[in-house]
Amino acid sequence: MASQEAEAMLKSQVEISQLVLGFADSMALKCAVELRLADIINSHGRPISLSQIASGINSPSPDISYLARIMRYVVRKDIFSAHPPSDGGETLFGLNQKSRMLMHDSERSLVPILTIQHSPWLQAPWHCLSQCIKEGGTSFSKAHGCELWDFSSRNPEASRIFNEAMACTSKITMTAILSHYKDGFNNIRSLVDVGGGIGGHVAEFARAYPHIKGINLDLPHVVATAPKYEGVSHVAGNMFEAIPNADAIFIKRILHDWTDESCVEILRNCKKAIPEKTGKLIIVDIVLQTDDHCDKFDDIRMGMDLVMFAVTTGGKERTEQEWKKLLEEGGFSRYKIIKIPALESIIEAYPE
Repeated sequence: MASQEAEAMLKSQVEISQLVLGFADSMALKCAVELRLADIINSHGRPISLSQIASGINSPSPDISYLARIMRYVVRKDIFSAHPPSDGGETLFGLNQKSRMLMHDSERSLVPILTIQHSPWLQAPWHCLSQCIKEGGTSFSKAHGCELWDFSSRNPEASRIFNEAMACTSKITMTAILSHYKDGFNNIRSLVDVGGGIGGHVAEFARAYPHIKGINLDLPHVVATAPKYEGVSHVAGNMFEAIPNADAIFIKRILHDWTDESCVEILRNCKKAIPEKTGKLIIVDIVLQTDDHCDKFDDIRMGMDLVMFAVTTGGKERTEQEWKKLLEEGGFSRYKIIKIPALESIIEAYPE
């Protein structure tokens, strides 16, 4: 019995230690990105040695012993590949699917989201979660004295990094939408992307479906930096005040930023902007699963719920029942959920 108890205690200690040291994974990734390790290996077009990696680092005298420890860690985490020598030479390090996403100029680069999540200003609110539980309020405002959107509007560099991060995480989701929701856009002549940032999403729809007139709605300081896209017009506005009229509204990863009350306001404005009988609302957001229907990605979805806790003003990820309640209060009595190969699902909703 004593042996079983000792074994159970060791198991618990190991599992708690894994959680405590969870930050080591992201810090190792941050180090790899800052040193541009994936870019260095890619520039050679083949796996290379530790000394070759070191020679590519922007430093007159990089410490190879430290670099070796980082490489050992990221290889163990299957971020890079390692090819042991067959003839007594050096181990060669190569790229895999994951490390290719850490290249700065890759089409599928996740560098911007990693950069922003590890920026000091976005890390600080995580230290205020318990304070929020004790006192109420929001983590971001406790850390910075203002909310995220105010902070971004006052800090152009933070706003730029934020927009780049949102754009990079959207690429995989947008590919899934365009390939698994093709028929959903056939009868749409005009489409508003609510909170569309610098317009990348609606521009993709306009390219894929030339019959669609795209409208990108976002705050003035955001659309001020938006490039021109064929078939897309940018509108500076506020989704809490009014949304331009269109056949359909696309709203991706926006509602999770807001409280239920704020979401109902936005949904009611969406309803006013589309035709009562033929209008359609296309929501792309996470739908949290109940325990008996969880899949391998639900830990990430639950983690995103804590991100909302840390950085937004009452935002959260929602279950289907929570979405149903919001939609009904916002004037959308009919909906269906369409699963796509992404963390998010499509929620297609219709006015009463």
